[in-house]
Amino acid sequence: MTLETVWRDTPAAAATLASVGLVRVALVICYPFRCVERSNCGAERVVGSFNRAWYELRPRDEGLSRGRRRSRIRGRRLIVTHPQEPPLHELVSCVQAPTAVLSGPDGQIRPGGGQGVLRRDRRVLSELVVEVEGQPPVAVGHRLLDAGSARFVGVVRGLGEPGADPTVRLERERRAGADRVDERLALVNPTRTEISATVTVRAAADLASVTEVKRGGPVRPRPATAAGGGWEWADDHTGVRLRATGDPTVHGSSLRWRVRVPARGRWEVALALTVTDRSEPAPGFRPAPAASLGWRPVTGPGPADLTRLLHRGVGDLVALALAEPAAPADAFIAGGSPWFFTLFGRDSLWAARLTLPLGSDLARGTLRTLARRQGRRHDPVTAEAPGKILHEVRSPLPTGGPAGLPPVYFGTVDATALWVCLLHDAWRWGMAEPDVADLLDPLAAALDWLLGDADSDGDGFLEYLDLTGHGLANQGWKDSGDSIQFPDGSIAEPPIALSEAQAYAYQAAVGGAALLDALGRPGAGRVRDWAAQLRHRFREAFWVSDARGSFPAIALDGAKKPVPTATSNLGHLLGTGLLDPAEAAAVAARLGEPDLDSGYGLRTMSADALGFNPLGYHAGTVWPHDTAIAVQGLVAEGHPAVAASLAAGLLRAAPEFDYRLPELFGGTDARAGEPVLAYPAACRPQAWSAAVPVALLQAALGLAADVPAGVLRVRPAAEFADWFPLRVGGLQVAGHPVTVTVDATGRARVETAGGPAPVVVTGP
Repeated sequence: MTLETVWRDTPAAAATLASVGLVRVALVICYPFRCVERSNCGAERVVGSFNRAWYELRPRDEGLSRGRRRSRIRGRRLIVTHPQEPPLHELVSCVQAPTAVLSGPDGQIRPGGGQGVLRRDRRVLSELVVEVEGQPPVAVGHRLLDAGSARFVGVVRGLGEPGADPTVRLERERRAGADRVDERLALVNPTRTEISATVTVRAAADLASVTEVKRGGPVRPRPATAAGGGWEWADDHTGVRLRATGDPTVHGSSLRWRVRVPARGRWEVALALTVTDRSEPAPGFRPAPAASLGWRPVTGPGPADLTRLLHRGVGDLVALALAEPAAPADAFIAGGSPWFFTLFGRDSLWAARLTLPLGSDLARGTLRTLARRQGRRHDPVTAEAPGKILHEVRSPLPTGGPAGLPPVYFGTVDATALWVCLLHDAWRWGMAEPDVADLLDPLAAALDWLLGDADSDGDGFLEYLDLTGHGLANQGWKDSGDSIQFPDGSIAEPPIALSEAQAYAYQAAVGGAALLDALGRPGAGRVRDWAAQLRHRFREAFWVSDARGSFPAIALDGAKKPVPTATSNLGHLLGTGLLDPAEAAAVAARLGEPDLDSGYGLRTMSADALGFNPLGYHAGTVWPHDTAIAVQGLVAEGHPAVAASLAAGLLRAAPEFDYRLPELFGGTDARAGEPVLAYPAACRPQAWSAAVPVALLQAALGLAADVPAGVLRVRPAAEFADWFPLRVGGLQVAGHPVTVTVDATGRARVETAGGPAPVVVTGP
């Protein structure tokens, strides 16, 4: 990272200057599309140090207005250039957590960039290139067969019958496993004459850390040892072995076969890459057994785009499922491929929450796994606090770069509330009461954190401020340094109180109180009183307006001033109970405006804002999970027309990504005929994006379960008529199979099996 400054100071010097009235750097410019550690970049830590110094050491009677503070720093800029994270959008990804294979569309794994075989937090193979007669085949097609396997086809020039048409093909079929990758190579000769050729496989392994890979530059390969028709690579932590059938000869970093392929025949060999851990790194998560998810096959005809999106998403979720070796039944969904094969509090919670119609086993596993790591003490370095749910778990292996976040990090303002919300929702979807009861102590601790440590200054709102200089500058789901902007593009100063964090906390308090009452625990009244006060305070402090209408601000800044930028965070407030019906209607109308509804989904920031950028990470892109959360909330609040428009936008974009929705993509304008733009560094598959089709389906069907009351509600909305007729099997309520059929007129029929049928309510 390069820092080019007009006014250059260390954090310590900045603190000294702040104490005598000079104010910290205010403008950061990042290039070009996403920094290597966007949520944990060194530049943002520097700026965070300036923010912290100003916040802690400014004179109490400073009395400077925002305008005056800005005028004092005019001309002082901190310009930050970041190494470019390698683009992923054109790569083909085969995934079986914790392993991902990323190659070009031709199947070749070339050195440099983000290609390779990544396992946990290391790249265990950095090159795998196949050539025939010294030339790479010309790619003519590829297909993702399922989450973990793909087929690639190329044609070989200069072999076979003379003429303009290609004849000889090289076919590659690849399958990723948790600890291995298998690949079959086939040279296919469809001609009437025998051919002979030299086939070469070139391979290398750099054993680079994920941090090094994300920098995108070259990494020196490790020395290889030839052994048994292949090679071995190793360091103190990892051993890698590549073996090939067909008795190849080894020439340096290449395997060679001199082959003869008969007319109308084929020649095949198999490659097997295996990985072993020489020293088991924490956290050591393993693939979750398929049975631990408890899902049944999702079946049924419906719109082709929705069906393909649903099947691809569910398959990706299964491939991303991990568990601790000591608790294999407690599955959770890893953050995403290729960088985040680990436990992420917020991401894993949302993935489980959005897929509850498929069953509550994933929710149970996610809740248990996070509860085992719930905060026990106060630690400013890791941001741990009693009752708090963590943000991220990482391997402590060397990263090959500057120190990053601690291996276990709690810097999230919302995961604790989301944990409580998931527990309540899973209970309503039929999670067994003994399993719920086992989590009551973690529930009580989480509620204590919400009512206590979450409010650092006693104003009644949840807020965050990193005091270490090494943690996340922003600790909501929009965790990049420029995500909380005023309409003029200026960055809000900490501590920050996010609007959606208050909504999650309100919903968690109401749901948590209901659980305490239902299972005979004390304290529900205190929690409900706190929730009622939060609702009142929010109404008084957050509401703002612009030329398009009234809505809650994205946040309150450190001066308790609303940040009045219209953003997608509005959608997270709906369905939580924080808003009354009139307020929900105002939010729904605002979400339906064309500055937020791009026609491909919901933009993270209004196109009217000066900081808007359709490829800005949290400043104008579309995040599919963000749109799906808004769709669900809109349906819950009785605004299906806006919900259907946003859902249709995601279906419109899905084919551009082969129905594997990425983490995010460009917030371009579909109505103006602008194309869907990939965000080059987006993870794909990613946990909550893969869960989106289930969430959209739930919204379209109007599905809501209340197993304790014995009720399943199915209320298809007429605004989703383009999705009907529709039949969906594989749903579950309290472990019992449920199939929902909706005819062309929107009438619903529900079939249940395996237990007492709930009371089904259909229609308006």
